[in-house]
Amino acid sequence: MLSLQIIQVIITIFLVTTVLLQQRGSGLGDAFGAGSEVYVSRRGAEKVLYYLTIIFGTTFFVLSVLQLALNK
Repeated sequence: MLSLQIIQVIITIFLVTTVLLQQRGSGLGDAFGAGSEVYVSRRGAEKVLYYLTIIFGTTFFVLSVLQLALNK
């Protein structure tokens, strides 16, 4: 049970890191829809970070459900 929690903490750190490394827009105006940039496709490192974020998010969700099921 403890090992599952440790793995979940490690996955959480990776998930937060990949989300913070993605560069969608750096200004405060972008948060409110004032950005004028259009993203059509991801390339290179941005594409890798995108897929890693999906993998880490899915893994975090599965581990959370598994931990919930084991605690019942």
